[in-house]
Amino acid sequence: MQNWLENWTNAKFCDVANLILGACLLVSPWIFGFDAGTVSQNAYITGIAIAILAIAALAAFAVWEEWLNLIVGLWALVSPWVLGFQGTTAMTVHVIIGAAVAILAAIELWMMSQIPPRLTTGS
Repeated sequence: MQNWLENWTNAKFCDVANLILGACLLVSPWIFGFDAGTVSQNAYITGIAIAILAIAALAAFAVWEEWLNLIVGLWALVSPWVLGFQGTTAMTVHVIIGAAVAILAAIELWMMSQIPPRLTTGS
């Protein structure tokens, strides 16, 4: 048990959080009753992208995954204005989840710049 916990880093916790956030965005059209069409499609596609990137980062961390997560999170954050659904529940969900994903990705990128990744695995 101790060894398992030692293998978990702050970055992995961020990735698990992103996986949960992506799943929440994916199911939000059903939970909150978003309008069918562009708003729901954006939630599905963006949620799936966030979840896939989180799974990929959990499987094998790469810096490019965090950059993509940052971009996708920022897209979710600004998409209500770009796609014209501001002032709705869908906007609130997209802004909150997008901001959280972007912040988590930025934190991971910052952590990587402070502590360079180990090039070897195991002990």
